[in-house]
Amino acid sequence: MKKVLRTLSTVAVILGMAVMVYAGDRELLGAGATFPYPLYSKMFDEYSKEYGVKINYQAIGSGGGIKQLISKTVDFGGTDAFMSDEELKNVPPIVHIPIGLGAISVTYNIPISIELKLTPDVVADIFLGKITNWNDPRIQQINSGAQLPDLTIVVVHRSDGSGTTSIFTDYLSKISTEWKEKVGVGKSVNWPTGLGAKGNPGVAGLVKQLPGSIGYVELIYALQNNMPVCPLKNKKGVFVKPTLESTSLAANVTIPDDTRVSVTNTDAQNGYPISGFTWIIVFKEQNYNQRAKGRAQELVKLLWWMTHEGQKYAEPLDYASLPKASVAKVEKVIESITYDNKCILSSIKK
Repeated sequence: MKKVLRTLSTVAVILGMAVMVYAGDRELLGAGATFPYPLYSKMFDEYSKEYGVKINYQAIGSGGGIKQLISKTVDFGGTDAFMSDEELKNVPPIVHIPIGLGAISVTYNIPISIELKLTPDVVADIFLGKITNWNDPRIQQINSGAQLPDLTIVVVHRSDGSGTTSIFTDYLSKISTEWKEKVGVGKSVNWPTGLGAKGNPGVAGLVKQLPGSIGYVELIYALQNNMPVCPLKNKKGVFVKPTLESTSLAANVTIPDDTRVSVTNTDAQNGYPISGFTWIIVFKEQNYNQRAKGRAQELVKLLWWMTHEGQKYAEPLDYASLPKASVAKVEKVIESITYDNKCILSSIKK
């Protein structure tokens, strides 16, 4: 009888361990960009309902997402700034899977009866701290007929490492030589002026609270907070508002095989100039840190779903879905993800 009980006990322990492994494989961990957080929240909720896999995503900023992936504390990172060759040089191979596109809107808090239009040079000089009052003649000239207030401009920017900042500073560096030389491009930069706030929600909240303020946030955060957004003069001389259509038009570019591409300051006639992709990043080889094959398979299934069936959730949340021309490139990237150097996707499809 004791032998039987010991055997049953051993079986129970083994079964318990199997359940724990299975449960672990049915939960994926991610962290990173706040830019796509509303979209990811919807996607992950719908995916969990359909497939029973829980996805825990912490919106801590693109810089944090990259760091957590490299430290192998999450299954995937989220970033709006693709990793540079220098960043990729000293880590195991990492692949970028674009999930969609969004627009970085310039939002403001001033009493004005019409939409505030801005030109690239004025945007740059405001964020450089060279234009300091809302009734500056250069702003007034663009917005003839508007009664601009005699009010100090308060710049609000991100305080954390941010892909949103990377997209915004990439744009500023393309349209302003002074910005490029003095500040440059990055997830974190030394801001010439202004106040910092954490995440897109933090910047949106601070702009909404501070009269005279101006900041940059992903479009949905401005819309959710009923905040005005500026039509910006693009490369073709057209004043364009950030919309689903103008964001999609901005991405009408050739996508490289590794999908790392900037679409700011687009050549498109009616494209919005501060648009950008957002990516999920994962290790190309998934067998690391005694990682279970089942967990890697669940990750690849999720990535395939997000870039295919999951795309229907993008537009209702004011994100542009992946351009058709780029989907084939995305599929190739997902197909390149391996476990023990064997394609994970093909093992799933068998």
